[in-house]
Amino acid sequence: MVTSLDPQPISTADLANYFDHTLLKPEATDADVAALVTEADDLGAYSVCVSPSMLPLELPSGSSLKIAVVCGFPSGKHHSEIKAAEARLSVSQGADEVDMVIDVGAAKAGAFDRVQADIAAVRAEIPAPRVLKVIIESAALSDEEIVAVCKAAEAAGADFVKTSTGFHPTGGATVHAVSLMAETVGARLGVKASGGIRSYDDALAMIAAGATRLGVSSSRQVLSGAPATGDGGY
Repeated sequence: MVTSLDPQPISTADLANYFDHTLLKPEATDADVAALVTEADDLGAYSVCVSPSMLPLELPSGSSLKIAVVCGFPSGKHHSEIKAAEARLSVSQGADEVDMVIDVGAAKAGAFDRVQADIAAVRAEIPAPRVLKVIIESAALSDEEIVAVCKAAEAAGADFVKTSTGFHPTGGATVHAVSLMAETVGARLGVKASGGIRSYDDALAMIAAGATRLGVSSSRQVLSGAPATGDGGY
């Protein structure tokens, strides 16, 4: 596990390509989401991440933006069949990636077979090349539970494990959780850090810990701390 981190500078363009530029506020309007898409394209973000009811989205002509959508959000306390149906509908409406929330209570109870089955139900409805990210709500879990949930996600065919919804009272991403998740899944899965990333230094720390994607709502603010050019080492 990473215990000593030495974040290296990343240029604005390289850092933006880590971003799922995110808007998940319940009060978000169609106009808010349209503005999010425009800003994400302008910043060079990898994707936008929105609520499923905001689909379908219209992207700027020639845009390379991906569309990510949440599923079973934010509690994860939905029947697997409902999560699967929600994911299937989102993909039919243009989603490239689905960020699903696990049943955190099942994980806390040690029922990792149920966690795996829940993830597998969604995976079955959105086969590759669609991307499945699994939100584990890491701040609510012990280290042992984080490891077990990451292993369940991998066994169920997920493409990423993700720290947080950003809505749980226990908090969002931490360097410790990201490094533990990255150690558990290795290079086999991606690791998305999300929740509380509000500065350039926050972003660098998460990437140094092993994050390969970042969920960020204040993307312009985070990028304002980045150098205009860099070696692109990350």
